Amino acid sequence: MSSAAAGIPALTAAQRVAVVFRREFRSYFQTPLAAVFLVIFLFLAGLFAFNIGGLYERNQADLRPFFQFHPWLYVFLVPAVSMRLWAEERRTGTIELIMTLPFGAADLVIGKYLAAWAFTTVALALTFPVWITVSWLGNPDHGTILVAYLASALLAGAFLAVGSCLSALTKNQVIAFVLCAVACFVLLLAGFPAVIDFLRGWAPVGVVEGIASTSALTHYESMMRGVVDLRDLLYFALVIAAFLVINVFAIDWKKSD
Repeated sequence: MSSAAAGIPALTAAQRVAVVFRREFRSYFQTPLAAVFLVIFLFLAGLFAFNIGGLYERNQADLRPFFQFHPWLYVFLVPAVSMRLWAEERRTGTIELIMTLPFGAADLVIGKYLAAWAFTTVALALTFPVWITVSWLGNPDHGTILVAYLASALLAGAFLAVGSCLSALTKNQVIAFVLCAVACFVLLLAGFPAVIDFLRGWAPVGVVEGIASTSALTHYESMMRGVVDLRDLLYFALVIAAFLVINVFAIDWKKSD
């Protein structure tokens, strides 16, 4: 049956993305990857929050010790998800097959990215019992916690966009993992207090503020305090959009390699 007969070309852009999304999202739960990722994320998030962050010992009804470790968890766990998005397709040669389907590169990139983001959001949502526990022990600011969850989801989304883009540049998943981990670490490091203090010692104030503003950590911590600033939302939106656009160009460029 031809593509026209199947009606695929008649699909709207949103429908094409949805088709790719459903296929990719289901694929996560058809392999051990989902269980391994979810178990590791939940275990480490709980370990850092309760054992290292001292969530109970602080005697404060908030989840700051829980969220403050998320950026560093994502540096290692997000690349584990994103490394397979395109590197495996290129290694096995299936990228040439899927590019012959009546889907544009943008449809594939957005669909695969949204599936990966939805998967990591599921992992984040499974930490909801921690919120319930804090609510049972005290009277936390639920608005602040909700914004912190949003910040964590946006940070994961930004890192996934970076990882998806870098995964399209190589056939090796290990290389894709390392590149993404390094890139995400640099994005965080630009806003790390020690780095900012070091720069303040010799760099102009404008340069220091400019570097700090490019850091995902700066914008994440701003939202983690419960403040929804348009600049923070715009930062994450721009990072995601920019790397997805580059991802589309990378797929068109590398698909014949």
